[in-house]
Amino acid sequence: MRDLTLPAFITAHPKSILVELREAKGSTPREAGTFMLVATTAIWGTIGGGQFEYMAIDNARAMLSGGGEAVMDIPLGPEIGQCCGGHTRLAFRPLTPELAEMLERRLRDEEDDRPAVTLFGSGHVGQALARALAPLPFAVTVIETRAEALEDLPAETEKHLTPMPEAFVDKIPAGGAAIILTHDHALDFLIAQRALARTDLAYVGMIGSLTKRATFSHWLKRQGDNEGGGDEKMLSRLVLPIGGTAVRDKRPAVIAALVAAELLETYAARQEQASKRQIPTA
Repeated sequence: MRDLTLPAFITAHPKSILVELREAKGSTPREAGTFMLVATTAIWGTIGGGQFEYMAIDNARAMLSGGGEAVMDIPLGPEIGQCCGGHTRLAFRPLTPELAEMLERRLRDEEDDRPAVTLFGSGHVGQALARALAPLPFAVTVIETRAEALEDLPAETEKHLTPMPEAFVDKIPAGGAAIILTHDHALDFLIAQRALARTDLAYVGMIGSLTKRATFSHWLKRQGDNEGGGDEKMLSRLVLPIGGTAVRDKRPAVIAALVAAELLETYAARQEQASKRQIPTA
């Protein structure tokens, strides 16, 4: 039942044990604060898998039967068949209505903090990318001019049908990402120009080749010459082609996987930079 939502799991299994990773030192599968719920015949979430998770599940189910321990200190070494080398401290608590409310609120807060990723276009690659991003920590929106292209997207994906997709660039929250995959190169260029005019987006990417990048560069320069709005320096912030060039595979699912990895890397780097700025210097 790992695919149930948290509220649905709690409703189905009110007698559960909350297993929380209180401390994670050294190399561990998950970070401190990670939690899972264990019922007699079902589990929600994961604290990282492996033998130490099996030990946690056994202890939680022992608690449901009146035994078990409230705290477990588990070194991740050869003695339990793992070689991470870190050390974990787990806390176990019976689920209460108050705990359930706290966990649901925490997940809502985490969802609100997800980076906004807007896909302009839902062709083969757009559909594959929406599916690839669905289980990842992103709030995904798909913008399309064709109603049929918005069908069969993941349920959690926000969808918008519009004759002017470029207008949605202004609605992307600061720190969000714009990924341009429409069926029309001219439309791609309009959206990209508008997205690159914003300096507060974390990622602006366009599907295509190095030849398309060169074409867009010439188009952007002409726009600058004719309208004063196409500064070619903006091009340095455009990821084109998306997904990099190391893997030469044009299958939509492969491109989607590469772009998903690119986004995760982008936001991990931003988080690391933000954490460094918060560390006071002597």
